Amino acid sequence: MDKKVNFTLEDFFYDLPEELVAQFPVQQRDNSRLFVIDRKSDTFLHSYFKNITDFLQEGDLLVFNNVRVINARIYCKRQSGGKLEIVLTDKIDDYHWKIISNRTKRLAVGEIIHPLKNDSLCFKIMDKEEEFLFIESNVSLTEELLKEIGEVPLPPYIHRENVEVDFERYQTVYASVPGAVAAPTAGLHFTPEILDNISKKGCEIAFITLFVSWGTFSPVRDNDLSKHKMHSEKFFLSDEVASRINFARKSGRRIIAVGTTTLRVLESTFFDGKNKPGNGQTDIFIYPPYKVKSVNGLITNLHTPYSTLLMLVASFAGYDRIMRAYKEAVKERYRFFSYGDAMLIL
Repeated sequence: MDKKVNFTLEDFFYDLPEELVAQFPVQQRDNSRLFVIDRKSDTFLHSYFKNITDFLQEGDLLVFNNVRVINARIYCKRQSGGKLEIVLTDKIDDYHWKIISNRTKRLAVGEIIHPLKNDSLCFKIMDKEEEFLFIESNVSLTEELLKEIGEVPLPPYIHRENVEVDFERYQTVYASVPGAVAAPTAGLHFTPEILDNISKKGCEIAFITLFVSWGTFSPVRDNDLSKHKMHSEKFFLSDEVASRINFARKSGRRIIAVGTTTLRVLESTFFDGKNKPGNGQTDIFIYPPYKVKSVNGLITNLHTPYSTLLMLVASFAGYDRIMRAYKEAVKERYRFFSYGDAMLIL
């Protein structure tokens, strides 16, 4: 039990050597390592993700985020000839998007830019809001068109150009609903074989959808966490999946969230002991001493210092325990962040 109740941003720092930030995925998805935290016994165990079913029980319900990453990074040129990069961060409709750019300050409202790979397309800058811009496209930006003009938007801590492997590996094997600009990275470790083994063990699988936005990388800027405004993301929880989750919970079975995005949806829709289905937006900010109520387990990656994701896992696992775990993960040379290793908290 954490003794501390008033947490600040500084509490979520840990020392991470740069070489432990994974720049590429491991050769096989399930060859990543698995750091297991047992909250009941307060013990740590080191394994590999291919052994994930060893830690599951018959009747467990694993809930995945089935969103698919779109090619949201687009290289463009201005009418002056200058080059720039944009990332589509939030879809308003097929023609209108919220974006960020490496030239936000220089771009003016009313200016028109063109994708380098298709000069006939044009994006008009309609408005500016802090570090974001709002654009209007002259054509509908479908997933197929984005495959032609854009590329996978790798996270800002991956310091390299995209390579062919990213198109496949920065995507879960079960991704089916296009619209995310960042991957639900806990799911990157799963293979079709592991999913099959989970079912053979007598566990259930269910899917929710949360459209991960670029806001997932937004830093917390105020040491007072209560002043942080969390980004909002669209989600969908179907009647059928909500019913299955509620039935499993009522039956005394474990609900295991695959990823922080899934946990945010389940916690946002949890009222009076049940998950309520629906289409919605969530800006839930989970940090200690908040107690997560909707799930019994969490599969996640190792997150950046000071991040809202680290704060979320600290809420679930316990602050003192998670900071000890991260210190041990560094000592044991785990690979961190999106292309890094996995953690299972039970």
